Amino acid sequence: MAKVLIIEDDEVIGRTMASHLAAAGFEPTWVTNGVAGLARLRYERPDVCIVDLMLPALDGWEVIETARAHGIGTPVIVVSARGSEQDRVQTLELGADDYLVKPFSMRELVARVRAAERRGVRDQPPKRAEVIEFDGLRIDPISVEAYLDGHGAGLTPTEFRLLYALAAESPRVVSREELLQKIWGRRLARRDRTVDVFVRKLREKIDARSERYAFLHTRYGVGYKLEPQLK
Repeated sequence: MAKVLIIEDDEVIGRTMASHLAAAGFEPTWVTNGVAGLARLRYERPDVCIVDLMLPALDGWEVIETARAHGIGTPVIVVSARGSEQDRVQTLELGADDYLVKPFSMRELVARVRAAERRGVRDQPPKRAEVIEFDGLRIDPISVEAYLDGHGAGLTPTEFRLLYALAAESPRVVSREELLQKIWGRRLARRDRTVDVFVRKLREKIDARSERYAFLHTRYGVGYKLEPQLK
């Protein structure tokens, strides 16, 4: 029986989600604040986590970012009344796997949880993996950060995972589908621009700041590769 952690401070919504998930054959655990939720996520390692963003003590963004920074790969589904594109993009950047805007149907929630549970725990960069270095670019999985000419790039955990995945395969072109499966644990769907959005952000933080090299390159219709090329 798959275990589902629910981090939701609204009593009605929390109880309703727990009830429907239990009826669908899951084993739900419900907590009402981010501190308790992060502790359970860290030490109990549920199969799926559902988290609201606006939580007391520790908000949902901090829960997700802290979990990913500590190598916790549990699939995270966000449920929130905040439905703007900026909110969704920011949350996915921090490492969430899915996003449902309130109000939503409980049938859809159960379906999303089933899909997340099937995908399983996402791969995380090994804490003791080797540092990868190119011309002026150092990619360090210990600190979960990239350094350009000695200066930190300020990557989010998801941005780092994508950069590390490309660097580990350099100079091979890695397809969007392969990257989406490896980093986000889902298949490529029509009009899914997740990989492209994150590559654009990496270019802003890496290529735009490098005086001599462009590192991230597009193979149109295929995917992306990481290789230092003179500008």
